[in-house]
Amino acid sequence: MIFRTATREDLPAVLALLDDEERVVDPASIVVGEAHERAFRAIEADPRNEVLVLTEPDGRVVGCLQLTYVPGLGRSGRERALVEAVRIRADRRGGGLGAELMRLAVDRARERGCGLVQLTSNKRRGAAHRFYERLGFARSHEGFKLSLEP
Repeated sequence: MIFRTATREDLPAVLALLDDEERVVDPASIVVGEAHERAFRAIEADPRNEVLVLTEPDGRVVGCLQLTYVPGLGRSGRERALVEAVRIRADRRGGGLGAELMRLAVDRARERGCGLVQLTSNKRRGAAHRFYERLGFARSHEGFKLSLEP
């Protein structure tokens, strides 16, 4: 497996992973809209953001996540790494790829000097919660969200 920063060419595969986590979505069926392009360019240009992919040796994307490095005054002024959009392709789950992807992301945050790695997960995703707990993440806070969409 290869762990690397996503490129624009990976965008359809990443969007396919985010589209439906219960089934394999063909990246060729994904329409990459202008909003996706704009968001990807913004992430690519921001040194505090990165989309990372896990690929087969042939380049096929089988996993992804986004890391955002948040500056803060807590933890002696050290950044915290926020993990979002963690996905492993549906037909590749259960073989340790998710744990490997998260381990690599945590290592990346540690190398950057972050004092904390944090994430949120939908309350309905019980299996994901057990997965994160097996990796050493603790349910330390209650999260809140406010949707700004109509």
